Amino acid sequence: MLRNLKWFCLIFISVLMFSSSTIKAASLDNAWKSLSDGKAVAIMRHALAPGISDPAGFSLTDCQTQRNLSDSGRVQSNDIGELFRSQGIEQAQVYSSEWCRCMDTAILLELGDVEPLPALNSIFENRSATEAQTEAMMEKLRSWLAAPVDPVVLVSHQVNIQALTQTYTSSGEILIITLKDDAVVVLASIPTE
Repeated sequence: MLRNLKWFCLIFISVLMFSSSTIKAASLDNAWKSLSDGKAVAIMRHALAPGISDPAGFSLTDCQTQRNLSDSGRVQSNDIGELFRSQGIEQAQVYSSEWCRCMDTAILLELGDVEPLPALNSIFENRSATEAQTEAMMEKLRSWLAAPVDPVVLVSHQVNIQALTQTYTSSGEILIITLKDDAVVVLASIPTE
């Protein structure tokens, strides 16, 4: 009897694990489809850039004064672009923070021309800008989702993404998000490290 119970438990756990992974895969497929269809937007943290924040006195117009992508971050950016293409997203509207590590990530994705978007700029050193920039991003999301054209891919910073989505992201992590009842909903979180 005890032996049968053990086998039943093992089979039950195996079925649960299989079901869980199947549900996750289906949810991820649905998230990619929503992005392709313009019903969702991808927002990602810039690729690997060693360090935290930027040196004192950095300049947005001088990449040498900023924290930049490492060689691994450049490879990671290319790989992320390949990930998008493997999901059928060859072309996108790409917007980026003006910080060099974000612009470089966005360019290396090779999904289309990159447009700087100040609402994606880092709020790490200027937390007082959080509310205004988050609201500016909400307005953009409403606009993009109301009249979809190409998929939208955004490249920003961990603090900005967390303020918008309430989700912590690692370097290069992609969130596929949409709006429901005017609140951000994360459809999928895709680590790329």
